[in-house]
Amino acid sequence: MPYRTDGTAVDAAVRVLLITSRENKRWVIPKGNPASGLSAHAAAALEADEEAGVRGLICPTPLGSYRYRKRQRNGASLMVDVDVFPLAVNRELEHWKEQGQRERRWVSLNDAAEMVEEADLADLIRSFGPSEFKAATKRLGVIAATQSRISPMFAWFQRLLPKQGNFFDLFEAHAVTIVSAADAMARLVEDDSKPADHIREVIEREHDADNITRQVLKTVRETFLTPFDRGAITSLIGSMDDTIDEMQAAVQAMDLYEVRVFEQEMKDMAAIIVDAARLTAEAMPLLRDVGGNGARLHELTERVVRMESHADEIHTAGLKRMFKQYASTDTVRFMVAREVFKHLERVVDAFEDVANEIDGIVIDHA
Repeated sequence: MPYRTDGTAVDAAVRVLLITSRENKRWVIPKGNPASGLSAHAAAALEADEEAGVRGLICPTPLGSYRYRKRQRNGASLMVDVDVFPLAVNRELEHWKEQGQRERRWVSLNDAAEMVEEADLADLIRSFGPSEFKAATKRLGVIAATQSRISPMFAWFQRLLPKQGNFFDLFEAHAVTIVSAADAMARLVEDDSKPADHIREVIEREHDADNITRQVLKTVRETFLTPFDRGAITSLIGSMDDTIDEMQAAVQAMDLYEVRVFEQEMKDMAAIIVDAARLTAEAMPLLRDVGGNGARLHELTERVVRMESHADEIHTAGLKRMFKQYASTDTVRFMVAREVFKHLERVVDAFEDVANEIDGIVIDHA
């Protein structure tokens, strides 16, 4: 499922790219049968290139799956299971293989869900972004009594006390820096042109994130009323900051060892990082109403945890392959690869820590 966001804001609209099928011109996502020797997500990326003319990093952990009935050339109509992989588009080709056979169109999540015929695919598309949770992004006042289990009388008393700090704005601003840094690191891993620019952007984003983190800690000390327990606030922003700290450490290691060619497993882990950053950014506005958005928050964190487990498998497989290929013939290359894998794994682990912190807040306040 090729996607992009309209801008860098934490609540920026997400758009997906639909194409028409060749036979009956109905709206679909790029798909096809796995090619021999390719993993499922690599085959999906190839289909997106050939059918829709888009390229980018594709997350190897599927968003989900759906079924539809496909008519075969012999006339049979058989059920087909389709795994859907998010593809963060960073390049749209002017000319591509099936250009004359299909139409492509960027549309909103809601429009895409209405345009496709498969109900399960429509549900997957709707679940991909925060459009159905826009109400949660509205700026709230003091926390409601029903959300914090405070009696109505004390809730009335709260309104007489100093207002709570702008923690939600700061969480969301920090999430924007995380997404931007992840995108920059993904560009570095995917494209070897001007690597210094991508490395510099990650470092600059990390500095921006540090400033936001300091502001959160300062606000915690100065604020009488906080939306969550003070420890939960500091733990959440600390875990978020760890993600971008680890990204900086990763790109600095790539720069130090002058890594310019990246293994496919490294690209797969970078794609997971991009998607984990997107999910983190989606979760931040939902924290404004934990009670109303507890189920969605848990769904997002569950996805991150699942992706972290998948990243561990990719890390192990990549490291084992590099060991077999280079340990006896090019020890330096193996050691450098091991270092890069280690840093990428730490980034994904840090996102799992963020997911755990969010789950803790949901348990305490939903």
